[in-house]
Formats: sequence, C-alpha cells, structure tokens
Amino acid sequence: MALILSVKDINPQWGDNCFLAPNATICGDVIMGNDCSVWFNAVIRGDVNSIRIGNKVNIQDGAVLHCTYENLKEGQAGTKLQLGNNVSVGHNAIVHGCKVHDNVLIGMGAIVMDNVEIGSNTIIAAGAVVTEGTIVPSGCIFAGVPAKKIKDISQELISGEINRIANNYLMYSGWFK
Repeated sequence: MALILSVKDINPQWGDNCFLAPNATICGDVIMGNDCSVWFNAVIRGDVNSIRIGNKVNIQDGAVLHCTYENLKEGQAGTKLQLGNNVSVGHNAIVHGCKVHDNVLIGMGAIVMDNVEIGSNTIIAAGAVVTEGTIVPSGCIFAGVPAKKIKDISQELISGEINRIANNYLMYSGWFK
C-alpha cells in the first residue's frame, strides 16, 4: 500500500477503483476522484495547501504534485492545485500550484509552475517549462523553455493521445489489482 500520511489531522481521500502504487506518497489535504492511478515513486503533497484531482487521472512514475503555503508575513496568497478529469501527468513531471482543466496531457519531465491555468484538450509537451502565471488556452500544444503555443491541437490528437493515454493507464492499473 502507498505511504498515506495525515497532516494536521487531514487525511488524503480517494474514490472508487483507484490504484496507488506501493511506494507512492500521498499526504494531507488531497482528494481524488474515481478511476485514478498514482504510480511508482510519485508524490502528492497536500501538506501546505489543498490538492483536488478529478476522475480518471493518472500521476505517472516519479511525478510530483505540490502547491505553496500562504506567506502571512508578505501577505501573499498560497496556491492550490486542481486537476480536472481525464488528465495524465507524465513521468517525472512537476505540477505546482496551478489549475488544469479536463482532457490534458502533461508530458514527461514537464514543469508547470504556480498560478498557471491550462485549458481543456491541451498537450504540454515533454520537457516543457510553463512559467508562473501563464494562461494556456484550450485546444493547443505548448512546448519549449519557456513553453509557448506551437500549434492548435487536432481532434485526432485529442482522441489519439490525450484520451488514449488516460484510457491505457486505467487499463494498466487494473493489472495491479
């Protein structure tokens, strides 16, 4: 079973038909929906702020999900993390204090910083760095360092990549149950 830790008496929660790898770590104020998977060495730290994860989301091996704490001295608001439905977070990606809408693929090794908002039906390419405060419109591919829009996404990529990967990870998780 995954390492599940309470923080300030708040326990992570997850829905039905979820797979949590034995060495995944999930702590604090984390709520995830149904049909989710959290893979080997992935870390979801809801210790300093809340993390909300929709249905059919996969957090692949080595990925890190976190947010920022409200800095009361400087009066800065902390950032929460919200992932919509049908989201894939690729191997070793870092997703930090942002909002990700439905049907999004965040590629392997990508970094998504605080206060980013990623629209639906979008791909963040492998290795991309989406800098703080970037608004990523729906229906496009963002790539590079810093990440920029490289093209609109086709319906073929939505079904052939975004949906295929989310569906495959639901299948893969069934192999471990």
